[in-house]
Amino acid sequence: MSSAEVIAVYPNRIKIAVHEIGELVDGDPVEVGSYLKIYDSLQGAIMAIIESYSIELRPSKEGGEDRQKVYVIEAVPLGFVDGDGRFSRGGGGIAIPPKKVSVAVKDEVQRIYDTVETEKRFHFAQLAQDISVDVPVDGDKFFSRHVAVVGSTGSGKSHAIARIIQTATQIRDETYGEYSLNNAHVVIFDIHSEYKTAFPEANNLSVESLILPYWLLNAEELQDLFIESNEEQSHNQIAVLKKSITENKRTHFEGSEEKRDLIHYESPIFFEINEVLDAIRAKNEQRIATPGKTTDRAGPLFGKLDNFITRLENRVLDRRLDFLLGDRAKSVNLESVLRQFTGYNPDSLANVTVIDLSGVPFEVLSITVSLVSRLLFDYSYYFKKLNASSQVETPLLLVYEEAHKYVPKSGLAKFSASRNSIERIAKEGRKYGITAAIVSQRPAEISETIFSQCSNFLAMRLTNPEDQNYVKRLLPDSLGPLTESLPVLSSGEALLLGDAAVMPSKVVMEQARPAPSSSDVRYMAEWIKPWQDVEFVRVVEDWQK
Repeated sequence: MSSAEVIAVYPNRIKIAVHEIGELVDGDPVEVGSYLKIYDSLQGAIMAIIESYSIELRPSKEGGEDRQKVYVIEAVPLGFVDGDGRFSRGGGGIAIPPKKVSVAVKDEVQRIYDTVETEKRFHFAQLAQDISVDVPVDGDKFFSRHVAVVGSTGSGKSHAIARIIQTATQIRDETYGEYSLNNAHVVIFDIHSEYKTAFPEANNLSVESLILPYWLLNAEELQDLFIESNEEQSHNQIAVLKKSITENKRTHFEGSEEKRDLIHYESPIFFEINEVLDAIRAKNEQRIATPGKTTDRAGPLFGKLDNFITRLENRVLDRRLDFLLGDRAKSVNLESVLRQFTGYNPDSLANVTVIDLSGVPFEVLSITVSLVSRLLFDYSYYFKKLNASSQVETPLLLVYEEAHKYVPKSGLAKFSASRNSIERIAKEGRKYGITAAIVSQRPAEISETIFSQCSNFLAMRLTNPEDQNYVKRLLPDSLGPLTESLPVLSSGEALLLGDAAVMPSKVVMEQARPAPSSSDVRYMAEWIKPWQDVEFVRVVEDWQK
């Protein structure tokens, strides 16, 4: 009898009895997650991953009361390896009866991963079961399709993203000779100011240097910023805001009369926010003369816009919003704004733009993300439209860190602008060379429309059962042994699944160098030091500024 034999075949599972475990293992470590080759012909084999094993005691071959120890292994089929070592997912049903079972050795597994075309090979991880096995992906399929990176705090998401982008920006095509920058274009929405250390040469934009003009906001974003939707007079506020802005845009437009008449509420044309505020005050104070009488009467909006005016004044005077409503936002043009985000600054070019959102007030975080996303989508659309060929020459990757903070499932109006902008990229962006990396520690809280468009997944340790179940439902592969390991993955380990992966794999991510500043605070190292003074004056000055 063979040392291993298939004893049951199910649609998504194969059961194997191993009589002599030493003959099957042959010195190589075998564990849950290891790969098996199950031969059903001389031409090829089914590649399967071990999901579980158990030990059963069965009557010995010699008879009597002695019992033989039999290892029962359950494995999930991943795909078919042909006689030339080429791997294809699925592989059809396994022929009955299968001929042989063996452990896939390192060289066999590496040959499968190496079937990725050389010119498309993109490598950032090793196989968790054997770190000497490189796990490349198809770079075109990885970056041209949206990717989700999920994991609990401390699982290594920031390091994984940093390493992937660092690797992408270091790739060179030797046929073009030597050059310092490749044509990679990445924009990172950095919620916690983590990525500046990982990309010291990046185009770093904080609230002090970021310029995001209010006059580029669309109707939805303007209303999110200035209108309280549950107020009794919100419909009047929307109407007067729309009319005042449209009239002011036409006043400041310097083009022909014919083009001026085409300007509307959402035209990307400058308007002066203080003049709009004055116009709304005038509406609120308007009185109408009564024919034949010495007294006048209150206008239709008299006194009804008090709360609206107060809110507008507070926004305009809020120094934290200078990047959006201040003087520098009034003096910049659309081209400069686009150059700022795409890394085409006159002083220095950069592959990576890090938008540090840590200083952006939470009440305008969604609007900020929405406007930047929408501008980059429109830029990609018009760039491709003007390009004679159908080839996208400057593809963009947008990395949304902590995405659950601004694209939640919640139907609240304050998140609608960012949700609509990012969902548009998720549904249409690929056609115009703009893809998204959705990064979150709470995937169950993110808009399902966005996650359902992701074709590649890096699933790191998830401890919340709700998040685990949510990710399992979204994953494109039905993989019991891999998905069940989500809560026990070590820091830096991930499940790599999707269109770009040769086959679903448990991998170890390479370390980012330099690393993002996302490490845990070293409490014990700091607490054992002597008492340190704090410069409260500087803290307060920066706070009040």
